Formats: sequence, structure tokens, C-alpha cells
Amino acid sequence: MKLSTKSRYGVRAMFDMAYHAGTLPAQIKDISRRQNISPRYLEQIFQDLKKAGLLKSRRGPQGGYSLAKPADEITVREIVLAAEGELQLVDCVKNRRKKGEKEPACDFDNQCLTQHLWAKASQILGDYFDSITLKDLCDQGKEMGLEKELDHRFMYFI
Repeated sequence: MKLSTKSRYGVRAMFDMAYHAGTLPAQIKDISRRQNISPRYLEQIFQDLKKAGLLKSRRGPQGGYSLAKPADEITVREIVLAAEGELQLVDCVKNRRKKGEKEPACDFDNQCLTQHLWAKASQILGDYFDSITLKDLCDQGKEMGLEKELDHRFMYFI
């Protein structure tokens, strides 16, 4: 299985927001610069994440995107599902014939040992992604010594 750039960038961007902005709004241009992701592509990804209820947005000079839930309540699985739409390793698992359907997903539908193998592998991967939250990723970032960038929009000098 190869995850698309949409899910990989989605996880990176959501981590970036949780790590650098926390509960404050983050701007696309800052995330784009730090993660080296095109701002236009990031906007497309954020629309899917917003539709899935993982992000919220606010317009204006103090606006931007922010996490819709605390970082410890957002899992990698939710981000990947929002970006990919599903989490299946191969098409024959995704398109398995359900009871009552006439057309099989493939010539060996429900008669192939590997179909069950891929289904189980997809489940294990999903469970693993479900066990990792944005907070876990932030904790790993701190352990790695990643520097946090302060948002200058919210710094006040006296």
C-alpha cells in the first residue's frame, strides 16, 4: 500500500498545527513554509479535514485554521480517512462483494485466501493508526528536539 500525498501531507500539517500553534489558529502560509507543502494543495487537503470535523477556520487577521478537537482526541486514522476516504490496502478488499450483490469485485471474490490476508492487514493498520494521536506525535517531536516556532501574530512587545 502506498498512502497518497494527501494523507501524508494531512498528517504532517495537522501535526504542525498541534505542535506549533496548539489551540491557536495557524495560517496556511506558515504551515506551508515549515512543511514545504504547496499552499494551494494544503487548502485542498484542509477542505477535506474541515469536512471531516477535524479542523475549523476563522477569517480575518487573527484567523486561520485550528484543530476542531484537542490533539489527544484526533487520531492518525481520522486524518488518513478524511484524506483518503478509506483505509484498505488493496482494491479487492475494498470492493468485496456483500451478501445479495450480484457482481463480484474480482474473479476470485470470497474464494481467495489472500483477500482475507489483505483485509486483516488493513484492519491491523487501521487499529495502529487509531492508537496514535496528534498529542503522541507532538510528544515524539519534543523528544526528537524539534524546535517550536512562535507565532509572531500573537507576540506583544512592551
